[in-house]
Amino acid sequence: MPVVCSVRFRGGAKVYHFDPGELSLRTDQYVIVSTARGDEMAQVAEPPREVPETEIVGELKPILRIASPADVSRAEQFHSREAEAIVQCQERITQAQLEMKIVSAEYSYDGSRLTFYFTAENRVDFRALVRDLARTFRARIDLRQIGVRDEARLVGGLGPCGRPLCCSTWLNQFSPVSIRMAKQQNLPLSPMEISGLCGRLLCCLTYENDYYSHIRGLFPRVGRTVDTPLGPAKVIKVSVLRETVTLLFEDGSTMEMTADQLSGAEPIAAREAGVESGVLEDSLRRVTGSGDGHARHSEPRSASQGRTSEGGHARSGQQHETQHQGTQGARPRRRPSQHRGEGAHAPQQQNGGASPQHKAPAEEAATGTQAPRRSGRSRRRRRSRANASTEGNTNG
Repeated sequence: MPVVCSVRFRGGAKVYHFDPGELSLRTDQYVIVSTARGDEMAQVAEPPREVPETEIVGELKPILRIASPADVSRAEQFHSREAEAIVQCQERITQAQLEMKIVSAEYSYDGSRLTFYFTAENRVDFRALVRDLARTFRARIDLRQIGVRDEARLVGGLGPCGRPLCCSTWLNQFSPVSIRMAKQQNLPLSPMEISGLCGRLLCCLTYENDYYSHIRGLFPRVGRTVDTPLGPAKVIKVSVLRETVTLLFEDGSTMEMTADQLSGAEPIAAREAGVESGVLEDSLRRVTGSGDGHARHSEPRSASQGRTSEGGHARSGQQHETQHQGTQGARPRRRPSQHRGEGAHAPQQQNGGASPQHKAPAEEAATGTQAPRRSGRSRRRRRSRANASTEGNTNG
């Protein structure tokens, strides 16, 4: 495994790996390292040690040497000039009427390079400003645009908790933060309550988010009805830190239970989704207050369709029987139609017709809702008799 030495640059909390070579280093010792921007001074965070290759990202640059006392003294002198450099740079920006704000300035340990960190809402053309600053400070000028989070990291300060900002002390990288994390932790959604000094969501919302997600997965949601050893109850509160839920029973009483006491209980609402469970069936019997609750819920839809179909066949049979009676010259007595749900009875038959008592209830309901239709043959017979009578009167 490769041997690395972890160092930290001034004003940063992130740790970088470098190749120590044959140097014997200790914690908090200043060293000169080679970076993409040139030689810089850093402080040892962890002494040389072996690490897996998976922890090394990119090229492992070397540690050139241990910083001498003269290097440390000169770096402190240039560090004291950084505040004045910020003021002069901001004056140049005002004169050039550029929409940018200087946040911080940083000299290299030997004063050969001066880096300015600034924020801006839009893209800024600062090429003329760079030439002006190079003539003023007689050093290589580097202007770097940063975001509001990096601004808070460089400036530092105290957070809403009263402690130094995490990003300026120990936080190595910024993780994505969403408003859903605040909702999951039952925090007030006021921007003043969940925003940091940078104006973005607090980074600490991510620290306990995984724990809240895990605990909430063990309990039913608020508003669900669950089956408990004491009967069905409604979840009105979930306490993540206490790992308990508050339940409201049908008699108005409340009780706090843990996950172990609710183990095996499933939401009654799952029964509507087609979940078959003995626990759910028992809970349904208790909720409905009858022993055949499962039979009512599990009755197939085709049952109602079967009854409708049976009524349709009965209605057709009744019409056929009425037509047969019409061939014998019998005319049934008209009755007003009634609603099917009012329990209408079948019409009485005349002239020796068959008794309707042997008919099924579905047939009675069908014949009671609809008056019998006249037979086409009987109408033709009456029409022929009327024509014959008219001809007789004419001949007479």
